[in-house]
Amino acid sequence: MEAAAHRPTWKTLLAFAIIYLVWGSTYLAIRVGVSEVPPFLLAAVRFFLAGLILYLWMIARGESSPNLRQWMSAFVLAILIFVLDYGLLFWAERRVPSGLAAVMMAMIPAFMAFFEIIILRTQTLTARLAGALLVGLAGVFVLVSRSLNLGGAPINTMGAAALIVASLGWSIGSILTRKLPLPSSKVMSSGAQMLAGGVCLGITSIALGEYHGFRPQDVSRGAWVALLYLIFAGSILAFTAYVWLIHHESPTKVGTYAYVNPVVAVLIGYFLGGETIGPRTILGTLFVLSSVVVITTTPKKNTAKPIPAEHAAEAAES
Repeated sequence: MEAAAHRPTWKTLLAFAIIYLVWGSTYLAIRVGVSEVPPFLLAAVRFFLAGLILYLWMIARGESSPNLRQWMSAFVLAILIFVLDYGLLFWAERRVPSGLAAVMMAMIPAFMAFFEIIILRTQTLTARLAGALLVGLAGVFVLVSRSLNLGGAPINTMGAAALIVASLGWSIGSILTRKLPLPSSKVMSSGAQMLAGGVCLGITSIALGEYHGFRPQDVSRGAWVALLYLIFAGSILAFTAYVWLIHHESPTKVGTYAYVNPVVAVLIGYFLGGETIGPRTILGTLFVLSSVVVITTTPKKNTAKPIPAEHAAEAAES
């Protein structure tokens, strides 16, 4: 690890700014893209091209290609993380404002904590964690409830359900990255998963008939720009900054993106996307983010089994 004394402060600040602002802004870019391009198709193109670029880059640097078992693992994770998580996120953003979609997806750490308690047993259900989980669920209830008189329309029910399933898919996939055989290189592992994800999303898009009636020539320049932004800024630039930070800063500091991104997404959606911010949005967001802060700062059990070295990088991300 590069010594902090020899690492320019501006590099660290720039890397944090990238993962905060770029990842936070991708939610609006998704909304712009899916307004004209079928959601699973848009996600397929994004991750196939981003994964191909990362894969070829690592091959050019002399990294070994994943073996058959590792490719099989990548495809298992592709179904959970890319088809269920990203595919449903893209689909939901045709029905849910981008900022609120980001807030709903911020529940991933809550689901992760739940699965760590039940499956990995690296967490115990303390009063602190139980309270945080209940606060997070209260936030979701505020956002989707039609009985609360908070002003503003609640989130579309189908869209909210899709986002919850998406969060579950990511949480289960993140747990499996600790157990499945994957390339030791984090960049190659992610490139292979994105590539597999693009293939699985493409197959899903075909199965759903998204190609019927779709005319690429009718897509506006703004939607193409949104796609390019998702590929190069969201999937390559921000990911590179993230990997650099993981190797130079503590996972706790890097993990702050989990509760900064939703705030950035809500503000960008308001100022650039014409989305509204009312009492419902503010209260629900405060509940969810308070839950996330508590969960992500709760230490793991000391008795947890060590994660094999080859999966340490993937564990750091989740």
